[in-house]
Amino acid sequence: MSRILLRTGKVCVFSVFVVLLAMMTSCSTYKKINYLQDVVPDKAERIAINKGILIQPKDMISIVVSSRNPELALIFNLPVISYQAGSESVSGQGSQRLLGYVVDNDGNIDFPVLGLVKAAGLTRWELAKEIKERIIEGNYIKDPVVTVEFMNFKISVMGEVTSPGTYNIEGDKITILQALSLAKDLTIFGRRDNVSVIREQDGERVIYQVDLRSASIFESPAYYLQQNDIVYVEPNKVRAGQSTINENNIKSVSLWVSIGSFLTSLAVLIVNLIQ
Repeated sequence: MSRILLRTGKVCVFSVFVVLLAMMTSCSTYKKINYLQDVVPDKAERIAINKGILIQPKDMISIVVSSRNPELALIFNLPVISYQAGSESVSGQGSQRLLGYVVDNDGNIDFPVLGLVKAAGLTRWELAKEIKERIIEGNYIKDPVVTVEFMNFKISVMGEVTSPGTYNIEGDKITILQALSLAKDLTIFGRRDNVSVIREQDGERVIYQVDLRSASIFESPAYYLQQNDIVYVEPNKVRAGQSTINENNIKSVSLWVSIGSFLTSLAVLIVNLIQ
């Protein structure tokens, strides 16, 4: 009877050990995987005003001028190109595409009638205001409405995400979380604590490091992405270790050694508890 009680007690101790081990593993996984772990629920935080991205050299933008009198605005607008099966023409059937302006290396665009207009360093709203004021000052149109849009706003997401690639963005506002959503989120092998945003601006390249697990992401200059940003998700140690595996193996040798060591230790513990 005492021997049965002893074995029962050892089994209970072993069960508690297994539960504690599972809880520790679960806690460790939570800290590595979950986003925004230090956010305080139901706490309102002031959102910094997003002033919009700045126009840069090599950007392509569309500018449309409209008025109550369409004939007056016609001279300020580029033609709409119809294209079909690889050919382009000013008229005819097929899909239509609005021509745009490419910002030159000096940051200017050559705008009809007005000539050179400085665009680089301005938001699209500031450029629209500048063109509108110059049209009114030149007494060309009294009531112009100017609309400026980006035509080549794209971002790239690469690394440990489900669908890496380059994505065209409508408008001029996208966050790093939205970009990762477009790429269908990180894989289980992606490091949440070390996501890089590579940005080129004003002749310089800057790399920002972002921790998706922390609310500090909202204060990062890389939270709102800019045109041509590259988001790179670094692989964790498990994925990095798999780079040395041959095609016939599923896990790396080091991982199998770790598993074997753990199972051996567990077997010894069980034997000691039963004896």
